[in-house]
Amino acid sequence: MIPLLGQILVDRTSLSPEDLAEALSYQQQQAPQRRIGQILVERGRVTEVDVHKALAEQWGFPYVEEIPAAAVGGDLLEHLPIEFFRKHGILPFRPESGRLSLAVADPTDVLAIDAVLNTIGQPCDRVLSPRPVIESGLSQYYYHEGDATAETELSADGRLRQAGSETHTEDLLDLSKGAPIIKLVNAFLFQASQSRASDIHIEPYERDVKVRFRIDGVLYTRSTLATQYYAAVVSRLKIMARLNIAERRLPQDGRSRIKIGDRELDLRVSTIPTAWGERVVLRLLDDSGARFGLEQLGFEPRTETQFRKLISRPHGIILLTGPTGSGKTTTLYGAISELNGDRQNIMTVEDPIEYRLAGVSQTQVLPKIGLTFAACLRHILRQDPDIIMIGEIRDLETARIAIQAALTGHLVFSTLHTNDAASAITRLTDMGIEPYLVSSSVLAIMAQRLVRRVCSQCRRAVAESPSPDAGAPLDPGTDPCPNCSGTGYRGRTGIFELLVLDDEIRELIQTNARAHAIKQAGLRKGLCTLRDDGLCKVAHGVTTREEVFRVTQDDTSEG
Repeated sequence: MIPLLGQILVDRTSLSPEDLAEALSYQQQQAPQRRIGQILVERGRVTEVDVHKALAEQWGFPYVEEIPAAAVGGDLLEHLPIEFFRKHGILPFRPESGRLSLAVADPTDVLAIDAVLNTIGQPCDRVLSPRPVIESGLSQYYYHEGDATAETELSADGRLRQAGSETHTEDLLDLSKGAPIIKLVNAFLFQASQSRASDIHIEPYERDVKVRFRIDGVLYTRSTLATQYYAAVVSRLKIMARLNIAERRLPQDGRSRIKIGDRELDLRVSTIPTAWGERVVLRLLDDSGARFGLEQLGFEPRTETQFRKLISRPHGIILLTGPTGSGKTTTLYGAISELNGDRQNIMTVEDPIEYRLAGVSQTQVLPKIGLTFAACLRHILRQDPDIIMIGEIRDLETARIAIQAALTGHLVFSTLHTNDAASAITRLTDMGIEPYLVSSSVLAIMAQRLVRRVCSQCRRAVAESPSPDAGAPLDPGTDPCPNCSGTGYRGRTGIFELLVLDDEIRELIQTNARAHAIKQAGLRKGLCTLRDDGLCKVAHGVTTREEVFRVTQDDTSEG
């Protein structure tokens, strides 16, 4: 007799019999067509992994949470269309043991399973895998990860699928056939997604076209295109982003949405004319996996405690500073997510809106029609906000409105482009803001950078250095590692410099003190600089000295 799924979950997880009974009652009375596992997941009583493992135990199948790309062979997938495998959540694969296996997401779909078994005509071991794992395996096969040169991808013969309608999210696996250039563009997008790239650079030169991916903040050359394919690739990207394909003399910006497996990506496309043709940069934003908890940003405990106290204040300005790509927007979203609730009216002005936040009113700046930061802010103040987030303070008018909002009882978050926290004070006064307004409205300024994290699978110890800046004896490994593609790093974390304004610093601001004097005052009060925070992470084995020195300036005044 097959055991009941609910009872397995009660025995194997923290699910209580009372919660199970309540979910079963709801299922019988209001949702008879829905499965009990889905209801329990939606109520937060168990996780999807718990349900899949319980299903595997119920049906007597091994549970497989990862299928290597090398185990998915073309001879197993060519007999049925990809739409069939995706619809039913089935993936044949051959593990290292050599015996054929069949991964299924729904073991009750016996008709589809039997159809695959009859088509393959071989005995198979059945295993249970989550649907995203099966989707990933299908994607790995249909977008085989080789060198994406034009010659190899253009002869792929149906492996890469044509995108759908330009007015909707484009699923790169939807159609069974596609033009060669569409296949090539889809290959770049898929490989960038699999590599965790944030940007794709397509750069034309005299003899070839270079394609580079930005991974963890660093550019890597991915492939080289022959020049005869370049114009068609650019045209395809312009069509996807709904740009004018006939205009090649002026810069253009557009956006699109694509789907790869079960993931949706927001694609930002920017073109600019250069000496050898239009240079294209694509930014990939995966908002489906975005998480913005402050605990995930890399704060040291002391800094996180200070920052949480600051964002709980009822009014004032909190500024974030740093160059483009230093994680300022992610930190802002993290703070907004912490404060988001039914009792708060939160409104933002952004350029562009990078991620949609539930429960937050977000406004996109459109300078072409006069919708600037300043214009948006003037109208937002009439919407009775409690918290305002300004993507960037770019001019005097925006700065004045932000300060006025802070002085009239609003909590304001915004960013500036300065190298450290103290320099933001002088930037505001140089814009034309009176020092007394800065000192009375600004609560704190936090500078930040992103450093790459040492790969957890190939990290190794190195000899301790006598230098006081040496940090901990950890460096990325040098042997090729599939987890980090041989770079020694995987993922990034933040380093922070939080300057909280106290009475001494406010007096310095009102006397027009320069950034150096303000920073020295902060250091006397225990300010942890960017480099100090980075070296603290080196000491904990999170990153390396080279990374910290790469992103922080050499400030000898830090002592």
